[in-house]
Amino acid sequence: MSEVMMSQHRPSSRQTVAAEEMVSRVERALLTEVRLTPKPGLVDIRNAGAHRDMDLASFEASTAVVAPWMEKFFIMGHDTANIMPEKVLTMLRPVGMACETDMLAATGGVNTHRGAIFAFGLLSAAVGRLVARGEPVEQHRVCDQVARFCRGLVGRELSSAAGKKVSKGEGHFLRYGLSGARGEAESGFRTVRTQAMPVFNRVMAETGDTNLALLQTLLHLMAWNDDTNLVSHGGLEGLNFVQQQAQRLLWEGGVLTDGGLEALRQLDDELIVRHLSPGGSADLLAVTSFLSGFPAGELFLH
Repeated sequence: MSEVMMSQHRPSSRQTVAAEEMVSRVERALLTEVRLTPKPGLVDIRNAGAHRDMDLASFEASTAVVAPWMEKFFIMGHDTANIMPEKVLTMLRPVGMACETDMLAATGGVNTHRGAIFAFGLLSAAVGRLVARGEPVEQHRVCDQVARFCRGLVGRELSSAAGKKVSKGEGHFLRYGLSGARGEAESGFRTVRTQAMPVFNRVMAETGDTNLALLQTLLHLMAWNDDTNLVSHGGLEGLNFVQQQAQRLLWEGGVLTDGGLEALRQLDDELIVRHLSPGGSADLLAVTSFLSGFPAGELFLH
């Protein structure tokens, strides 16, 4: 059985964690995100957001089949630790495709977690690689490994679409310069590390309330993340509207002020009417929740 060596707050103290814990960690992050309420335009306990083909039950069913695959991603990362990191992504793809097949079977063909499979598959493989190499499992080291896996990914997959049918992701990049989930992964989840985590840590230090910290973090992600999910359904106008509304709420204090939660509910209602769902920001919020369970460690920037 593979094992994870995780740094504690005291550098001299280490805790051994079985590889299977990746399953529970990812499951917890995904369920924490989907059950967080209220989330503008997103599936939560209150409603199905701007979605007509998925709800809380479908996300929970999807999570139950997606999370167990994370052990396989971990093992793949562990067993390829001596291979150049740029070559690992190709080896992870078949695992990701099989995981996605299980997801679609569980949801009746609805894409609930495709972005999460991509993100958490990479993160789980990165943890496995660090363990195999005897390195501390820390937020920045994990993200640095993801960046190494994905080096050159945007250039290879998004900027060379001439002469073939253009996918949504390729279209967003070619038309607007938005690199989406691939760009975030290639940067080592820079948005999460430099924007989301500092907000989450600050609000946790101030309030000790995980829900408030995550909701405030989500507002920051909605305000500054160039979410290609929004572009897919509302064009740049939809993206700009969500960013401006989130920035307005943040200027007013976000969920940390009286009336903040009610303002979030009102924005939820507005995004539902406009059929706008910031799914990319939701994925990054789940990544934030996941990474918060590890020590920060040394900073790597890409």
